[in-house]
Formats: sequence, structure tokens, C-alpha cells
Amino acid sequence: MEQIEIITAPDSNNRSSRRKTPERVLQSMLLALNEGRISDAVADFDDQFIFADHALDLEFTDRANLADFFQKSRELFPDAVVDVLSIRESGDQAVAEWKLTATQSVRYGNMLFRFRISLSGVTIACIQNGKIVRWSDYYDQMTSRRSGLAAHFKEWIEL
Repeated sequence: MEQIEIITAPDSNNRSSRRKTPERVLQSMLLALNEGRISDAVADFDDQFIFADHALDLEFTDRANLADFFQKSRELFPDAVVDVLSIRESGDQAVAEWKLTATQSVRYGNMLFRFRISLSGVTIACIQNGKIVRWSDYYDQMTSRRSGLAAHFKEWIEL
């Protein structure tokens, strides 16, 4: 009698097949931001989180404020793209090295000038139960040309 081997797909109820690793959560978040899916990006954060942009000296702990920050950044730099160069995971943390490219348009009177932006940076994210609890961005603020973005939120935070 011939034996038949039955191969089954991984059980979708199996926790290990559903587990969102820190690396996957970080990749998903950066992809959502690149595609302008701000609500998806913000949904990856835990109910209690800290988002820190160290170059701009900004910190957010509220999803609505974080969504406003991402939206304003998208408005000011609509062609911004973050290209992930490498990503590593250790325990509940993931670290991504990335390069951001964008264009800043500045109007002087009736003339429009475009400045190309290219900068490198690092994101460190702490993930617990598939959600981001801490996010830290590090890059050179001067080359980012994002001081206008920072000013918008510093005034807002100080009110």
C-alpha cells in the first residue's frame, strides 16, 4: 500500500505564524509613510507610546498629534521617499538605517525655487505585542531642511 504524505499550510491560529516581529513592524511603518498611508502608520503605534524626532527636538505621545506631524511633513515634502538601506532586529527593538530624498519648494516673490534634499538617518523602534511603544529618529537637522516643519509644531506645543 502506498503512503500519502499530507502537507498542511501553517495554522493561521498559530501565534508564531502571526507574530509581528520588530523588523516587520518597522518595515511596514516606513512603507506606509512612503505611500502616504498616514492612518495605517499611526495605527502601528501602541496606545501609550513615545515618538521622538531628535533632529527637530520634537516628541509626540498622542496619535492625533503624530498624524498631524506626518500629514504636515507630507504636505511640505510630497515627494519624500525613505529608502531603507539596512535593518536589524535585536530582542524587541529594530534599527533601520535609511536615506531620505525629497524636494523643498520655496517661493521668493513670483519665483519658485526647488532644493533637492538627500540625507541619511537612523530609526530605532521598540516593539511590544506587535505595536510601537518607542520610536526615535536621528539625522542631521541642517541638511534635512525641515526647520519649517519643526517650527510649526514647536509653536503648537508651546501654546
